[in-house]
Amino acid sequence: MNNKKLWRSVPLALAVAFSNSAMAGISLYDQDGTTFSVDGYFNAFYTYQDSEDKVADTNTKTSRVRMGFLPNYIGFNVGKEVGDLTVGGRSSFWVSINDSNQDGDGTKTDSMIDVRQFYATVDGDFGQVLFGKDFGLYARSNIFGDELLMGVGFAPATTSNTTFGNITTGYPYANPTAQITYRSPVMSGFQVAVGVLDPNTTGSTAAGDSNAARFETEATYTADYDGVAVKAWVGGAMGDSVTSGVDAKGISYGARIAAAGFALTASGFDQEGISSVFASNTLTDSAESDGYLVQGSYAFSTNRVVLSHGQTKNTAAGSSVTTKDSLTGAALFHNINDNLTLVAEYTVHKTDNGSIDTSATDTVALGAVLSW
Repeated sequence: MNNKKLWRSVPLALAVAFSNSAMAGISLYDQDGTTFSVDGYFNAFYTYQDSEDKVADTNTKTSRVRMGFLPNYIGFNVGKEVGDLTVGGRSSFWVSINDSNQDGDGTKTDSMIDVRQFYATVDGDFGQVLFGKDFGLYARSNIFGDELLMGVGFAPATTSNTTFGNITTGYPYANPTAQITYRSPVMSGFQVAVGVLDPNTTGSTAAGDSNAARFETEATYTADYDGVAVKAWVGGAMGDSVTSGVDAKGISYGARIAAAGFALTASGFDQEGISSVFASNTLTDSAESDGYLVQGSYAFSTNRVVLSHGQTKNTAAGSSVTTKDSLTGAALFHNINDNLTLVAEYTVHKTDNGSIDTSATDTVALGAVLSW
C-alpha cells in the first residue's frame, strides 16, 4: 500500500464538515443575504504500538506523536441569496503535523498543504446542484458515520501522516473527486443524490482509459419516532476500464438507530473492480471485495463510549484465496467544552492471508481534539 498516496486521500474533517451543507464555524460576515464563515480542526495523539509478525516470529514496539484519522484543516464557506436561489461554495485546506517524517522527503518543513474541497453550490426549491471537487457519494455515509472518526483506528506504525480509521477494515474511502452532483429536496425524510464523477483508473492506464464517466448515487432516509432517531442509506457506483475490460460496480449500505444516549450503527459494502482502499478507483482487473462495520456507543454527561468491530475481505481476480483485515476497538471521548475533546482509544488490528493470521497490532492512543 502506498502510504503517502493514502495520506493524500484520507478523510480530513469532522463528519458534519463533509455534508453538503458547510459547517457553521465562526461567522465573519452576515449581512444583506451574504455570509462568510470559517471552520477548523486540530488534533494530536500519543500512540504506543505492539506489533507481531507471526510469519517472521518478531515483535516491534513503537511510540509516536501523530495525527489521528483526521488531519488538521481550515475551511472557508461563502453563501449569497440571489432571487429564488442561494449560491455558495466551500474551500478547505489540510495540513500535516508530521512533516518531519515524510517518506523519502528531504524537506522537513513540508506541511503538505492539500485542497480536499473546492466546490460551488446552487440551492433552490428543486434541491441542490454541486460542481467542483468534493467527497464521493459511494460509501460516503459509511465513513461519515464511523463513531471513531475523531479517533485513530487502524494505525500502521510507519505511516508518515494520518492513520487509516476503518479504511481497509470496514469500508473504502470516498475520496474527493471532480464531480457534478444533484441532491433532491428532503421529502418525508428521503433524499437522493446522483453524481457524474471524473473516472479514476489505477496502474499504468492512461487518463482516457474509461469511455464512460463514473456514476455514483446515494439515497438516505432520516426520521425521529418518539425520540428514536433513525438513519438508513444505500449507495452505488458504476465505472469501467476499457484497456483492461473491467466493468466496475459496487453497492454500499447502512443504518443507525439512536435513543436515550445509546446508538447502534451497522454498514457494509460489496464491490467488483473497485479498490478496497479508494472507493473512486477502478481497478485493472475484476478483483472482488466486501466488508462491514458494526459499532455501539453510549453518550452520558460529557462522555461518549464506543465499541467497534469491522473487517474487509479481498479476493484477487481468478483466485479462490480471500484475505482479510479486521479492526476491533474501544474508545472514550470526553468533552471539556463545546470545542475541546480528550480521546482515549485501544484497538487490535489483524491480517489473515486466507489460511492463518499473519500479523497483529495492538495500539493505545491518547490525544486531544480542538474544533470550531
